[in-house]
Amino acid sequence: MAAPTSGGTQENWSSKLTFILASVGFAVGLGNIWRFPYLVGENGGSAFILVYLLCAFGIGVPLVMAEWTIGRRGAGAISASGSIRKVAKQSGTSTAWGNVGGIAVIAAFAGMLFYTTIAGWTMDYFVRAASGSFEQITADGSQSMFKSLMANPIRIAFWHTVVVVLTVFINSRGLHAGIEKAVKILMPTLFVSLLILVGYSLSVGDVQTAVEFLLKPDFSRVTGETILIALGQAFFSIGLAMAVMINYGSYLDQKTSIPKNAFIVVGADTLVALLAGFAIFPLVFAHQLAPDSGAGLVFQTLPIVFGDLPGGQIFASIFFFLLIAAAITSCIGQFLPAVLWVKEKFGLTHAQAAISSGFVMWFLGLGSVLSFNLLSDFYPLSFFPSFEGKTIADSIEYVMANLLLPVVALLTAIFIGWFASKDAIREEMRLSDGLAFRTWHILMRFIVPIALAVILIRRFIG
Repeated sequence: MAAPTSGGTQENWSSKLTFILASVGFAVGLGNIWRFPYLVGENGGSAFILVYLLCAFGIGVPLVMAEWTIGRRGAGAISASGSIRKVAKQSGTSTAWGNVGGIAVIAAFAGMLFYTTIAGWTMDYFVRAASGSFEQITADGSQSMFKSLMANPIRIAFWHTVVVVLTVFINSRGLHAGIEKAVKILMPTLFVSLLILVGYSLSVGDVQTAVEFLLKPDFSRVTGETILIALGQAFFSIGLAMAVMINYGSYLDQKTSIPKNAFIVVGADTLVALLAGFAIFPLVFAHQLAPDSGAGLVFQTLPIVFGDLPGGQIFASIFFFLLIAAAITSCIGQFLPAVLWVKEKFGLTHAQAAISSGFVMWFLGLGSVLSFNLLSDFYPLSFFPSFEGKTIADSIEYVMANLLLPVVALLTAIFIGWFASKDAIREEMRLSDGLAFRTWHILMRFIVPIALAVILIRRFIG
């Protein structure tokens, strides 16, 4: 076991590279592959990218730094709740702040209840791509293929089970034998696959139209709503407020620079999203298909594209394997907070906590599986106006994205900016009391809470 971090006996990341790979792997998810490029094209091209970068680095980076700092400062505690309680105690404030970590664990676990279903779709489509099912497929045929999958609860449940089993197996093996080993394989595979697809797309696709769609600045389309969209995308894309970054921070050694690596992770997350745009949209525009079909872009539009291109079967397989890698690395990180909370709460071994948490996740996740077929007309919370017409999966996603995550992030910013010991935080970040730390502290005290409060309010009155 590596040397313990300050204040605890937890093991450390074996290297800075594995820490970065794990953090980027968690941040990079399915939304990076299709949602970010689409938002760029529909909201002003490079003008939107500029706004997004300001949000990602002005708000996302400070929050990543805050969560990693809490994790490393509270190392020795097992869960995110324990880490926050420990930092609160060190700061002479109420340990009730640990409840913020508990809410974050609930948010992460809730997200897994529908994310495993969508991750399963990518596996199903990888099999279809590899078997040549997309060859010369028509628009009607592609739509029918997707609908048939949605109508088949057994098939979706099978892939949901595969995702859960993989996630549990990797997490049950712990940090070095599980998480690190997985990201060392999956993340290089993800990047290589993405670069291959970019090269392929640029060689056979409509590059000029894609460049105009993604990068041509149109500042007339940048409005207050655009800024909110960019802020929301930056916040959720990086993967904040789900306790994961706190847990990952607890494994950091004292030599690792928190500020430097926060910029690296956020930058890499943004780069992947942009590369995904150049892997997808030249192909879409070459076939004069709609670029704004959201999830349908991946599961209904792109099969048509790959089915009509030379080498389409090979590159479709690469594309959906890329999605699998992005989904699994996200699942690995997002499942960890629940495992550590159960481990701390019930005194179980790491493997026991992973297996028991995984079984609950699998069982509850069946609700999302059935939301697309047998329970597609079941709206459990329809007596609330905001949940009218929302299935089980829709309801879980809505509560997570619109309530739990913004609230956790807001409370985290308030805690670290106003209640945590300023000197202890500065010491943990290895920063002097100069411009860099003062800027971060001002952001966490004022700018970040205000921005998050605006997001939270707009979710309910917008």
